[in-house]
Amino acid sequence: MQTLRVELGDRSYPIFIGQNLLDAGLMKPYIKGKQVLVVTNETVAPLYLDRLLASLGDGYKTDAVILPDGEEFKTLEYLNQIFDGLLEKRHNRTTTLIALGGGVVGDMTGFAAAAYQRGVEFIQVPTTLLSQVDSSVGGKTGVNHPRGKNMIGAFHQPRCVVIDTEVLNTLPDQELSAGMAEVIKYGLIYDAEFLRFLELNMTQLMQRNPALLAQAIYRSCEIKAEVVAQDERESGIRALLNLGHTFGHAIEADQGYGNWLHGEAVGAGTMMAADLSCRLGWITADDVQRVKNLLLAAGLPVAPPENMSAERFKELMSVDKKVLDGQLRLVLLKHLGMAIVTDQFDAALLDQTLQAGAGLGQCC
Repeated sequence: MQTLRVELGDRSYPIFIGQNLLDAGLMKPYIKGKQVLVVTNETVAPLYLDRLLASLGDGYKTDAVILPDGEEFKTLEYLNQIFDGLLEKRHNRTTTLIALGGGVVGDMTGFAAAAYQRGVEFIQVPTTLLSQVDSSVGGKTGVNHPRGKNMIGAFHQPRCVVIDTEVLNTLPDQELSAGMAEVIKYGLIYDAEFLRFLELNMTQLMQRNPALLAQAIYRSCEIKAEVVAQDERESGIRALLNLGHTFGHAIEADQGYGNWLHGEAVGAGTMMAADLSCRLGWITADDVQRVKNLLLAAGLPVAPPENMSAERFKELMSVDKKVLDGQLRLVLLKHLGMAIVTDQFDAALLDQTLQAGAGLGQCC
């Protein structure tokens, strides 16, 4: 087992990474009271709920809420099912919520914990690659609105994060690819050496080589922890973690949540960010091809949906959380391994990227 720490003063917490951690009882020191509500979904519950409950032992009053599985259920309506479970079972302010599932479960559980009785504690037990390397770390919680992704939420840090790499053995290939989009992001924005590691090992990573996956997860979480420690509430450097997300969130909103997986939309969005960075003269055509080759090796889309117009993209991107005083800001690449958040780009070049469609990667 490896352990990282997110340094946030008296709200600091550990990230445990290793095999068979579901059975290790690591969560018990981080449960303050005797009440526990596990939130999971219909896919994960049959696989891992009993194991998690058994690891807690007999010292707790445990309840569970099992949500439907899918991004389309990440709404206020289904969030209310968590509140129903807490109230029906009379959970008090010392209760601890445990999120057992992917990013949807984690975001909704964290938001419920932030709001229930004005804030109770929660623990993240992510079961997808995407949630292990990204959404379970950093305290962003929330739900979607039909007009924008993750526009309703709160910052609320978990007490700990338990990443059992063994659970990836039951993860569908499409979900593994979706998670790899976030792994690739870390190399592109922060660490050129890690990016090269991914290029050299992507085939084996997609074949689920356990040692290489553990290495990729550890470095991804390490970067996320470093960034969050510097900028918990995304007033500066943390916005870099949104490479590809402004384009990707627009794709998700347009296509209907769940029709494109979040990581798939981020993959296409990352390609669009690389394309625009190239048009601006910041990265080369060879750099763009490297990004494209890596995304393809991970099984990810490298172009937006053919039925999305440039005007539709701009309409949806205008409600992105990074819009400031009406000005769209994007995360773009100055070079591979370094990104910036900027509103200093030629709108005509953005239009060219939005109109490029399947030709992305051929701009320079």
